[in-house]
Amino acid sequence: MKRKVFTLTLIIATVILTSFAAFNIKNVNAEDTYTIEKVNHTIEVMYNGYIFLNDTVQITGTTPSFLIGLPYEYGPHVLRCVAYSSTAIFTVSLDVSLDNHIGFYGARIDFPQEAPQVFTVGFILSNNLLMQDPINMSQYTLDFPEYPVLTEDAANCNVSILLPEGSTYLGGTVDTLTYRSETLSAFTRSRANVSFSSIGNAIQMAEIEELKQKITIGGTGEIEGSDTYRMINKASQKVSSIEIILPGNTTDTNAYDQLGRRLEVVNVTGKTNRYKVSFTTPLEAEASTVFTVEYCLPGEVFVEQKEPESFDLTFPLFQHLDYYIEHTFVTFVLPEGAKILSFENTSAISDYRITKNVFQETLTIERQGVFSLDNSSIGITYEYNLLWVSFRPTLWMWALVTVGCAMVVVWKRPKAPAPVTVPEVAMRVRSKDIKSFVDMYEQKRKIILEMQSLKVRVSKGRVSRRRYKVRRRTLETRLNVLSRNLGDLKEKLRASGGRYSDLMRRLEVVETEISEVEANIGSIEARHRRGELSLGAYRKLLGDYEQRKDKAETTVNEILIRLREEIQ
Repeated sequence: MKRKVFTLTLIIATVILTSFAAFNIKNVNAEDTYTIEKVNHTIEVMYNGYIFLNDTVQITGTTPSFLIGLPYEYGPHVLRCVAYSSTAIFTVSLDVSLDNHIGFYGARIDFPQEAPQVFTVGFILSNNLLMQDPINMSQYTLDFPEYPVLTEDAANCNVSILLPEGSTYLGGTVDTLTYRSETLSAFTRSRANVSFSSIGNAIQMAEIEELKQKITIGGTGEIEGSDTYRMINKASQKVSSIEIILPGNTTDTNAYDQLGRRLEVVNVTGKTNRYKVSFTTPLEAEASTVFTVEYCLPGEVFVEQKEPESFDLTFPLFQHLDYYIEHTFVTFVLPEGAKILSFENTSAISDYRITKNVFQETLTIERQGVFSLDNSSIGITYEYNLLWVSFRPTLWMWALVTVGCAMVVVWKRPKAPAPVTVPEVAMRVRSKDIKSFVDMYEQKRKIILEMQSLKVRVSKGRVSRRRYKVRRRTLETRLNVLSRNLGDLKEKLRASGGRYSDLMRRLEVVETEISEVEANIGSIEARHRRGELSLGAYRKLLGDYEQRKDKAETTVNEILIRLREEIQ
C-alpha cells in the first residue's frame, strides 16, 4: 500500500514540475524571441591605420540583450566597442561567451528597456591589422573579419569595405569591396584580407598617444586654442608630415615642435578643418614626437551673452575625426573673475574636473579612445563681470604709482654728509695665496668645460638623464665652493693694491664680457630654433660672438700667466 502511495506521489510531482518547466520555457521564449532580418557589415580603414567595424543590425521581436562577436584571433586587437540606436547609447560587455561556443570573441549589448528594431555595434581594432609592404611603401594588406559572428541566422548580410580616398583595390580573398550573403549562418567564422595601394598622405600609420586641447576664453569674448599632440610613427619609413583636424573657423594658425621651433602648417584644400603639419626633420620609424598647433577662434561664434553678467559657451568636440586618439584632455580656461554656473554635454561625459584658482576657474574633460563617433558639443554657462577686463591694468597702475611715490620720497629726503674716506694701507700678498687663486681658477674653468660637455652628451643620448642630473648636481656643488673661495682670495688681491688690484679689475671686466657673450649666444640659438633668425644671420652673429669670447679667454690666460710669474 505504501509503495502504491509513493508511486502515485512521484507521478503527480513529475507532472507538476514538467508543466511548470514548460510554462517557464514558454514565457522565456515569448520574452526572448527575435529574428535577424538584415546586417550591414562595414569595414573602414581610418587615417592612422586603425580599423572601424560598423555592424548595423535590424531585428524583429524582442530580447533583453544581444550577442555579437568576432573570430577569437581579433580579440587582442579590440580597443573599444560602442553600441547605440537613434535614441540611446547601450552598455557593452566585452570578451563574453557566445552561447558557450569556443573560438570567438564576444560582446553583449544590454537593452535597458524594449529592444530597438535597428541598432549599431562598432568595434575599433588596432592598426596592427594593416600591413605595409616593406618594399613598395604605397601598398597595404588589410586583415579583417569577413562577416560578423552572430548567435542566430541572419536573412542577409551586406558587406562594404571603405578604403582611404584615392586607394586602388589590388586583390585579396574577396573579389570586390562590396558583396553580400543571402543567408548568414549563426557562428560563421571567416577571416578575409584585401590588398590595395594608396598614394600621397591618405594613410599615415601612427599612434596618437595623447591630445591636450586648451581653449582659453578672453574677457571680451576672444578665444585662443592650443592642441598638443604626442604621436609615434608606426610606418616602415620616415614621416615628414601629418594631417590633423582643428575646430572650425580657425585663424592665425601656427605650429611648433617640442623645442619651440616653428613648423609649417597649411590648410588641406577641400577638406573640412584639416591641416597639414610638416616636421623640421623627418620622423624615424617607431620614433615619437610632440608638437603644438596654436590658433584663434571668433568669440561671437561660440560665446553668447544672455544677460549682463551671464554667458553661454557652446563648443564642438571631436568633430570630423577620421583617426583614433588613445587619450585626450580638453581644458576650458575661463576669463579671470568668471564662475562656472553649469555645463552640459551631448555625450554623457563623466570624467571631468573643475579647478578653482584665486581668480580663475577651468574645466577639464578627459576621454579614453576617441574617434569619429565621439563627436559632440559641450555647453558652459558662466557668470562674468566685464569690469574684470580692467583688473590687470589697474594692478599695474597701482604698482607704478606706488613705486613712483617711493622714489619721490627717497629723492626728497635730506642727504647725509659724505663720510671721510681713509686711504687703505696696501696689504702684503703671500705667494701661497696667489698660487691658490690660480689653481682654483683653473679648476673652475675645467668644471665649466665639463658641464658644457655633459650637456652636449645628454642631448645626443650618450648619457642617461638620471646620470646627467646626478653628475651635474655634483659639479654645481664643487663650482659653488670654488666660487666662494675664489671670491675671498680675489678680495685679498684687490686689497693689496698695485698691480694685483689692476689684474683683478681686468679679470672682472673680462668675466662680465664672457657672461654677456654666452647669454647672447643662447639668445640667437633660441631665435634661430623659432625661425625668427635666418641661417645666414645666425652664423654671422655666432661667429662674431665666438670671436669676442676667444679674445676674452685669451685675456684671462694672460692674467693667469702674469700671476704665475709672480709665484716664481
